[in-house]
Amino acid sequence: MRPFRFGVAMYVPGSRAEWVAKCRRAEDLGYDVIGVVDHLGRAAPVPALLLAAEATERVRLNTYVLNASFHNPVLLARDLAGLDEFTGGRLEVGIGAGYVRAEFEAAGIEWGTPGQRYERVVRAVAELGRAFEGRPRPPLLLGGRGDRMLTFAAEHADTIALTGTAPGAAEGRLALAGRAALAERAGFANRALGGRDAELNLMVHVVRITGDRRTALEAAHRLVPHLGVDELGDLPTVLVGSAEAVAGQLLRTRETFGISYFTVLEDDLTRLAPVIEKLR
Repeated sequence: MRPFRFGVAMYVPGSRAEWVAKCRRAEDLGYDVIGVVDHLGRAAPVPALLLAAEATERVRLNTYVLNASFHNPVLLARDLAGLDEFTGGRLEVGIGAGYVRAEFEAAGIEWGTPGQRYERVVRAVAELGRAFEGRPRPPLLLGGRGDRMLTFAAEHADTIALTGTAPGAAEGRLALAGRAALAERAGFANRALGGRDAELNLMVHVVRITGDRRTALEAAHRLVPHLGVDELGDLPTVLVGSAEAVAGQLLRTRETFGISYFTVLEDDLTRLAPVIEKLR
């Protein structure tokens, strides 16, 4: 069974000093990976990760995840090769198809069909392979929700990322998949691997470490009204309870789903820390 890994997806832009402090805090709290999202109005991934590398010593650095449609694939591969070099080989590359249509429109990039967005991911991965021909390529993270993207990830990725979301998330709502739906997607990814070894990653959308679990779940229900309070309490994407209880939940998730790598959003950076400490 794979050991746990914990990542944090950074996204709030700020001063150099603020960014450095956040990255050092993540490393001190025991996180294994610092990721940077790829959304308009957020921190730019490549310079943000380069600064993160300068501010830290141990953590891996991940694009979590690059929107393939936002980047010329040849130039992106060049930039990632340089980033890998300048971070001392700590880079992990995450690439996805993009899901926020308003951002495509704001950037003047054609939204296109799901098939066209998928093909942009395929080309980005191919160019990345060419850029690292003859030398080790950084670990590759690919993921999504659909069969086509998960199948491609199972063929090429070192890490398959499960979004844990349901239709509706693309419109900006926090639409989480129920436990059965998430189990089906994890099972699909594991079957698609066909025995090939790859890590499974999951984005955790809510973390609340508290002794009053019911009240915290009721508050989370207001954010995710399409699922009942008890349903939320059973989701691997919702971690609510004492540090001991959440640690136990993560152990069960790893055993049941095969997921060993969990990523939280920047807002939950300090909230998950006591759980990480217990699982070490």
